[in-house]
Amino acid sequence: MGITKASVTVLGDSAHSEVELIVDTGSILTWVRSDRLKSIGAKPRREKEFRTIEGKIIRRKTGPATVRYDGVEADVEVVFGEESDAEVLGVTALGSLGLQIDPVTLKLNRSSLLAL
Repeated sequence: MGITKASVTVLGDSAHSEVELIVDTGSILTWVRSDRLKSIGAKPRREKEFRTIEGKIIRRKTGPATVRYDGVEADVEVVFGEESDAEVLGVTALGSLGLQIDPVTLKLNRSSLLAL
């Protein structure tokens, strides 16, 4: 399985930033470096615990931001990552943007939003 990346625009309260994120369907939330988020006026609102792949518990701040991909925008909770954290587009943002990964081409495709 290869790695899918997506070039997105993250919009804060005062500016925006273009960023290439790894698409990670195993990550619930989207992770973007804290310095990048703060530079566009995004503000953290809470702190959450996360379990790393090694089993360690880490704490990171989270807050709202708007993510734009291919002309579609979604307001999502983002993690204010540290320099050593990977920047990823999580499954909540994918769903909110109406996107899914094609397992053959590893490209992002539009999907219908389900009304359940």
